[in-house]
Amino acid sequence: MQLVSDLEAEPAPRRREPAVERNPARVVVLSFAGAIAAGTLLLLIPAATAPGRHTDVLTALFTATSAVCVTGLTVVDTSKHWTPLGQAIILLLIQVGGLGIMTMSTLLFFLLGRRITLRERLLIQEALGQESLAGLVRLVRAILVATVTIEAAGALVLAARWSFDYPWRKALWYGVFHAVSAFNNAGFDIFGPSMMGYVGDPVVNLVIPGLIITGGIGFTVIMDLVYSRRLGRPLTLHTRLVLLTTAALIAAGFVVVLLAEWSNPRTLGGLPLGARLWAAFFQAVVPRTAGFFSVDIGALRPFTLLFMVVLMFIGASPNSTGGGIKTTTFSVVALTVWATIAGREDVTFAGRRLHWSVVNRAIAIAVIAFTLVVAVTGALLFIQGAPFLNLLFETTSAFGTVGLSAGVGTGSLTPTLNSWARLLIIGMMFIGRVGPLTAAVAIARRQRRRPLYRLPVDRVMVG
Repeated sequence: MQLVSDLEAEPAPRRREPAVERNPARVVVLSFAGAIAAGTLLLLIPAATAPGRHTDVLTALFTATSAVCVTGLTVVDTSKHWTPLGQAIILLLIQVGGLGIMTMSTLLFFLLGRRITLRERLLIQEALGQESLAGLVRLVRAILVATVTIEAAGALVLAARWSFDYPWRKALWYGVFHAVSAFNNAGFDIFGPSMMGYVGDPVVNLVIPGLIITGGIGFTVIMDLVYSRRLGRPLTLHTRLVLLTTAALIAAGFVVVLLAEWSNPRTLGGLPLGARLWAAFFQAVVPRTAGFFSVDIGALRPFTLLFMVVLMFIGASPNSTGGGIKTTTFSVVALTVWATIAGREDVTFAGRRLHWSVVNRAIAIAVIAFTLVVAVTGALLFIQGAPFLNLLFETTSAFGTVGLSAGVGTGSLTPTLNSWARLLIIGMMFIGRVGPLTAAVAIARRQRRRPLYRLPVDRVMVG
């Protein structure tokens, strides 16, 4: 055994650390669980349900989880089952879940003029996935300002477009609801058939995907784009990797959907050329964790559904309103594989070497996520009678907090799920939002100090 020097060894702590400092991930997980519980109770208020309809506990729990986890999967029609009050509650849960509980709590502290303590900064650091405590409060303030600005701009443009179809009050409500839902990558809609009525509309097909992409690249990237332009400094490595991966995935999705569905009369085949292009672009963006759709998802060909499963599994970017393993995780794993094939010890990108801890974290997230998706899909196959691809699509959609659902024939699979299947999907939405590694860390007992020795190195054969 190799002893670690006394200088490297960490001294034993003199006092017992508070639980939040030992495991802030646990507090983040519990805060999301608390928000879901509160949302469930609010949705059970009789005034939240439309006359002639009934909301049971499981329906309220499923809807609250889907809203807080910004997913968009629904077991009831949002436009018909819920009253305006119920829809407003869902919208509030989407905003809270999209920004994160810690960010919303910080907003409350700002309004009350309260100082942010070290313990609370640790929680914000965990929730936002930041490496250090420096500048956290400033980052949260910038996130709040950017969110309000982007959502307000999107809401006004959408309201102006829909004012040609509806009274201005209804158009404004539609604009606000769908702008918030899109920016937070939630996918909830109050039209009923999502955006199928606007499949060829340039305004809707630019604003909704634009909000989805902006919310999905992450607040850190948005801030870096703003400050790099203002201060004349180069973009960070993280921002460059996120933008490159996002653009590549959207471009690949556009080409695949366009070619695979070009002759499908139930999707793109029956549309004019312009509408086909808009629909292909829209469907290429939404698997990035926002469950809107402009064509019938259940009518897509199996190849298209399988490709969308891959996009949903990757999801959005870190510190964003979306789920999935994240674009940077996918890229780091891909770069690691390429480095191994090329015989290089270091994983590099854009002239920089990635730290080994980043590589290990990316591989751990990918493995945990893949295992979860496979396990839950297998469980659904056992308890729910539906085709394998549809259940895989549903499971991945829940994990990626996407909200798309491919039913048998037409329609959504989600409302047909039995109670046990709905509970499994609730669990997947929750893990997808908080992050698989964060959920695992919240459960596990982590080593608090560095070991005093290291075991000898040995080799095993792999491959």
